Amino acid sequence: MNTVKTGILMIILTGLLLVAGYFSFGIPGIIAFLIISLVLNFFTYWSSDKLALRMAHAKEVSPEDDTDLHRVVDEYALQAQVPKPRVYVIESDSPNAFATGRNPQHAAIAVTTGIRRLLSRDELGGVIAHELAHVGNRDTLIMTMVATLATAIALIAMIARFSMFFGGFGGRGRGGGGGMAGIVGLLVVAIVLPLAATLVRLAISRAREYQADATGARNSGNPESLARALEKLEAGSKAQPLQVNEAVSHLFIVNPMSGGGMSRLFSTHPPIAER
Repeated sequence: MNTVKTGILMIILTGLLLVAGYFSFGIPGIIAFLIISLVLNFFTYWSSDKLALRMAHAKEVSPEDDTDLHRVVDEYALQAQVPKPRVYVIESDSPNAFATGRNPQHAAIAVTTGIRRLLSRDELGGVIAHELAHVGNRDTLIMTMVATLATAIALIAMIARFSMFFGGFGGRGRGGGGGMAGIVGLLVVAIVLPLAATLVRLAISRAREYQADATGARNSGNPESLARALEKLEAGSKAQPLQVNEAVSHLFIVNPMSGGGMSRLFSTHPPIAER
């Protein structure tokens, strides 16, 4: 179900790009901005693991350094039928974990020292299974594709805003001439479409979390352990927030910047109770 939802949201995001590009610059504009976005996100995708681990201040540990952690990763990687990722530790009392890497052959998993103290072995295994599910489901690739489309829309919106301010609010889009219709069209492209793209991108991120929960629970063979771990992690992260760069906050199993109310629309993670 979450795979279908991701596909539908990707189609919607692509549609937003087509609308923004066509009414602003026509088909050549769509192609140009899509190429620019691909170039901008290619480096991020190729270096995503190194960038994320550096921003999280994670340090790689060998089997000799942390035998118990490596045994857990070995066990659940075998159950998930994915290559064993590199293993990292983050020195932080806040309980959390994340996985990154452009594909299963170049993946890494990082856990905080706080999560080791908080969870039992089975609960930690559930968390590892969740993160390995992200690797197996190729969520890094999916979110890079999403980021490419969203970046293209953001670039078109930025130029539309420049057109309004420096063109006397009389820009001419593909859809017609200037005047009130032109102003309204530019406003939609400049403000409404990038906001809609952001909401769709975040909705896809939440769908991938649900999918990783389902895959991880199935692969671990003990969904109750993952459920208990999520409850503990929510309480633990609220009591001891993780100081991390916002650019990598979406990778963690528990969002360090979680919130309620309207902020749920702008959250990369679903509420723990729903998960």
